[in-house]
Parts: sequence; C-alpha cells; structure tokens
Amino acid sequence: MQTINWGILGAAAFARDHMGPAIHAAKGTRLAALATSQDAKADAFRAINPDLRVYQSYDDLLADPAIDVVYVPLPNMLHVEWTKKALAAGKHVLTEKPIAMHAQEIDALIALRDATGKLAAEAYMIVHHPQWHTCRRLIAEGAIGALRHVDTAFTFDKGDEPDNIRNRPETGGGGVRDIGVYTYSSVRFATGAEPDTLRSIIRWENGIDVHCTVIGEMAGNGHRFTYGALTAIRLSNRQEITFQGSDGTIRMTAPFNAEVYAEPELHLIRKGEPIQVHRFNGARQYINQVEAFCASIRDGKAYPWTLEDSRGTQAMIDQVFASEI
Repeated sequence: MQTINWGILGAAAFARDHMGPAIHAAKGTRLAALATSQDAKADAFRAINPDLRVYQSYDDLLADPAIDVVYVPLPNMLHVEWTKKALAAGKHVLTEKPIAMHAQEIDALIALRDATGKLAAEAYMIVHHPQWHTCRRLIAEGAIGALRHVDTAFTFDKGDEPDNIRNRPETGGGGVRDIGVYTYSSVRFATGAEPDTLRSIIRWENGIDVHCTVIGEMAGNGHRFTYGALTAIRLSNRQEITFQGSDGTIRMTAPFNAEVYAEPELHLIRKGEPIQVHRFNGARQYINQVEAFCASIRDGKAYPWTLEDSRGTQAMIDQVFASEI
C-alpha cells in the first residue's frame, strides 16, 4: 500500500490532540510535516513522529513535493485562502469546518477542485462514525414512521477564554459557524432534507454570536418536519439530538464528540416495544475520516462529505443569520 504523506498548516491544539495522532495512526498514512513559526509548539507533533519535518512558513510546506495531503486547521477566516493555495500547489486538502464563511465562497473551491483533479473536502468527521449511518438507515427504513420533528443541541462554555478564536470576530468566531455545522449538517445528512422556513433568535457579544436558537421546517427526500436547534458557547456542556416520528423516536447520547463528550449510544424507542440500544464503543471517527480520505485518493472511492454537501450547510448557516428575529 502506498504511504500517503500529510502536512499540517499551523500547530492548532485540535490538530495536536486529535487530527495529528489520527493521521499518523491511520492505515497507510504518515504525518510527515508541520508548518509553524513557533518551534516550541512543534514538540508535541514531534512526539507523534520524531522524523517530522518542521517548516517555518505555510508556503514552504506547500512547496515540499513529498507531501500528498495538506490538513488546514487554521482560524475560520483563513480556510478558503489556504484551501485554494493547497490545491494550486497540487495537494489534496482536508480543511477544518467551516470550510468557508459564506456559501458562495465554496463555488470557487469546487471549481478549483475540478480543475486540479485533487480531492478537497471539509473535515466533517461525524459522517465517518457508524452511529450516523445507523441513524440514517433506520429513518430511511421507516423504523420511526413518518419523521415529524427533530431537535438538537450543542453547547459549551468559552466565556472565560477571551483569546480563544471562537470569541474573536476577526477570526470568524461565534457558535453558529463553529458548532452549527453539527446541529445543521447532521440533520441534512441523516434525512436528506433541506431547510424550508427558518427563524433564529441570536444573542451577540462583542461581535460574535454566543447563543442561537433556530426553529423552522425542513423538507425533502420524502420528509417534512419541524426543526429546532440550539448552539451556544456560553452554556454548560450539552450534546444531543432526537428524531421523532409517527411511530417512534431515535435519541443519540453523544452525536458529535463521540467518546469525548460521552459514550455514543443510539436509542430506538417504539411504543409497546423494549428500547433498542445500539452501542458504538471504539469507533474512531477521526481515524475513519483520514482512511476514507485516503481511500478516495488511492482507489477513487466516493468521499461521504463533498464540497457540495458543505455548501448546503453553509447556505443554511447563511440563512440562520439572515432570518434573525
């Protein structure tokens, strides 16, 4: 099996703690290079691979002919710029969510992806976790009857971290772009439906949304249902999602940060029947994401989250901001 060499732009904590180890642990892949001007931050990445090449600039890493894939965990405002530069340098590129700040920006990425023939995608890891494929299958099979309502929440508290990029408008911070990607994309992935009418109530603080409640309807793929979503970066930790149908309910206990927030379980609840509990312990969604990306490069396998999928979610995010009450 050909080893695929990855490089990371920037020594982000998330890359250090999650994606860097996942890249190096995945089959047939290697974390080969890092670009950072702060050498002290490179030490944690050298612990993953002692032979890591460290570059002082992002451009120097992109110029390395041995690097096949670039992972971009930079602040949100820089995602489009460096995705374009990586593609132009002849690299495949996996960019953290949200891959763009507005839906129309993704059109240029799609065009450049097609022109270069390189794979470019948003690092939306939950579609690589088996609990979401189980959820989608159960809904499609009619296990809960006609889908009538979905509600979801993703919250945590970053109020005591003023320098965190989520708290800075100049880096594209705020809760909707950071975690609305999960509460919106997951429902689109599981159901195939798109937002119809939406209304949002947003609380702003220093130029960023810190609390957003969305209500509305979604429709498509044979479904029409009411929808409610909460994202917040000023509330205690909470993650959950519930799909309610005419004949039953699907409830997921750790839908987004599986095994970090809690052990992932999917509960299928039907009237007059014992609750069915599906457990997914040990499913490694970050490693799965890397391996799926590499399988697409090596074998041409369809990647489960395309730029077109990302554009749909970004359009929903744009709609949330535009529909503020």
